[in-house]
Amino acid sequence: MTYPEAIKYLGFFIDYEKIPAYPYSESLKLSRIKDFLVTLDNPQDRLKCIHVAGSKGKGSTCAFVTYILREAGYKVGLYTSPHLSDFRERIRILNSRQAQDQDSFEGMISRKELACLVEELKPAVEKYNKDSKYGPLSFFEVYTALAFIYFNRKGVDLAVLETGLGGRLDATNVINPLVCAITPISYEHTQKLGNTLKEIASEKAGIIKIKDSIVISALQEKEAMEVIRNKCKLLGAKLYEAGRDITYKKINHSFNVKGIFGEYRDLKIRLPGEHQLLNAAVAIGAIEALRAFNIKVPSDSIKNGLYNTVWPARCETISRNPSVVLDGAQNIASARALRDAIKNYFKYKKLILVLGISSDKDIKGICSELHDLADAVVLTRASNPRATDPKILAGCFNSKPVYITKNVKQAAYKSKSLAKKEDLILVTGSLFVAGEFRNE
Repeated sequence: MTYPEAIKYLGFFIDYEKIPAYPYSESLKLSRIKDFLVTLDNPQDRLKCIHVAGSKGKGSTCAFVTYILREAGYKVGLYTSPHLSDFRERIRILNSRQAQDQDSFEGMISRKELACLVEELKPAVEKYNKDSKYGPLSFFEVYTALAFIYFNRKGVDLAVLETGLGGRLDATNVINPLVCAITPISYEHTQKLGNTLKEIASEKAGIIKIKDSIVISALQEKEAMEVIRNKCKLLGAKLYEAGRDITYKKINHSFNVKGIFGEYRDLKIRLPGEHQLLNAAVAIGAIEALRAFNIKVPSDSIKNGLYNTVWPARCETISRNPSVVLDGAQNIASARALRDAIKNYFKYKKLILVLGISSDKDIKGICSELHDLADAVVLTRASNPRATDPKILAGCFNSKPVYITKNVKQAAYKSKSLAKKEDLILVTGSLFVAGEFRNE
């Protein structure tokens, strides 16, 4: 099987990332992926995993954990979603014993390896789908299985996995992790996860399922924190909370973290935004928790790993004169964090906002957070069925100069024509929009 053939084959599976609305509990069946993995001899059971869920910051937290472990000499598998440009980005292996790539997505699975894995897995997938009592496998389920097999074949020391949607029913939730981490929980995917923070937190906390396990939680709203604490109490899981057991403090251009077992001073990261300090603190907590499994990471590895962490399209500057900044903020909390980061970390004369939002997001909420930043607004849509018509977004910016574009390529051209050298172009609202703009 060639790589294009593998891509075409994977495209036949239902992809819930491209569907605006679907019955959540009926569509995402953990029993289905579990049943399928049994036919593959449960490759997930042979991995030592760190599992990360949350509404915002989970990708950054996964990246921090992975780069720290790589710095300490471990071979680390990283599984994240969605992707920016190439879904090979979702499956990566970072290894300090190999020369580092200059690519933003170091260690991506190669086209040849992916094609070979898809060809190998195809008979098992088709046999399972023919006889399945739980319905056919989805794209995310097949790809998650691919990741488990790949990480096993490559002999990773540890695997860091980000949940796709929620946690309780997510395909990644078949693993038995060494450590669970939960990043800040906020309102998102309310049609699927629930209309209250309590309901959403219950879905996220679904990754906590092993008796006497270890859980690291970011600062949470009271309602969400109560759910996490109760789940940990029910299972006898040891919970460490940022803000109580793990604290951090910014000092000029660096920050200090007081962790579970030690203090880490003069830390620096290259991901802009105060919210990234919390993500880094949660990552340190997860790294420290690995001591329970005799995995000890030196403080120098923590410091260097944090500084070397690269995580594209998270307040990422891709060019200057004018500056172009990409960020995948797609809920109110993320948009607010982005707004604060832009104000605190960037200097510019005028800001041109390039915005495209998926139809299942809080459109009014996201636009209200970003409204006052913009001197001009270029509205667009990603090449994804979930994308909102930019004309609908226009009503949120009545007091601003607004330009409607048909696609991201057109938006890139228009924004650059509006911007002068001292201005800033901010591209956000959807990771899909950020990814397509990055390619332009």
